[in-house]
Amino acid sequence: FTPAGIADALVDPRHERTMLFAVPTMFHRIAEAAEHDAKLCEALRRPRLLVSGSAGLSVREHERIQTLTGRGVHERYGLTETLINCAVPSSHACMPGYVGPPLPGVELKLVDEQRQEIGARDDQTIGEVVVRSAAVFAGYLNRDDATAAVLYDEGWFYTGDLATRTAEGAIRILGRRSTDLIKTGGYRVGAGEIEGCLLEHPSVREVAVVGIADDDLGQRIAAFVVLRSGEDEDIAALTSFVAERLSPHKRPRDIRFIAELPRNAMGKVQKKLLGG
Repeated sequence: FTPAGIADALVDPRHERTMLFAVPTMFHRIAEAAEHDAKLCEALRRPRLLVSGSAGLSVREHERIQTLTGRGVHERYGLTETLINCAVPSSHACMPGYVGPPLPGVELKLVDEQRQEIGARDDQTIGEVVVRSAAVFAGYLNRDDATAAVLYDEGWFYTGDLATRTAEGAIRILGRRSTDLIKTGGYRVGAGEIEGCLLEHPSVREVAVVGIADDDLGQRIAAFVVLRSGEDEDIAALTSFVAERLSPHKRPRDIRFIAELPRNAMGKVQKKLLGG
């Protein structure tokens, strides 16, 4: 994948490309390139729909692409085991930061750590996404133990993903329960909110927030930051920036600068490789 290759494919006169599906890492790289590539900006205006999946697309990337191309990105949310669970309808305006409401036929609820349903729809209360539909898989082949860990209670599938829900039913994915729920000083904090805040700083190119074992707090919040080219490693500036926007218990105790974030073949950040 290259942004230039995307541009070439979208303007190829032999084919009419009506949709562009990409993962957030691809959209990030597309946005980076589009800031200096008028051809790419023009090419991105051609498809009827730009769609992101696989992981949450940051609000900043939404806004960058919207500013550069005049086009928004519609998000969807699904897993191999469930197919698509939520989507922002193509007939609706994009919802930066949200993957839309559940699709017709999909039952979705948020549950707490005791697997009790969370009734709050305040876009603040964090829970694990649990879904049930005709598309949910029957189980993992020859892995009854793995199946039993995620699929029970009359067909409900426990995704391991963390989210909040608005009063209107829109879902905001915050990350994985195993890596993105930080328990610090008696609080439960979603890493995604902190990452979104840091990404608003003009010097920050990418960021990953994790919880690191701490004798006092249980976990302390650490931010691994990739800076834009030519920017200085200024911890004080980032600390001050976050302090103006987040409650004290959500602020990183550690800020570390790295050259790049570790990713897998799908472009997803491998947080377990950070802060060990």
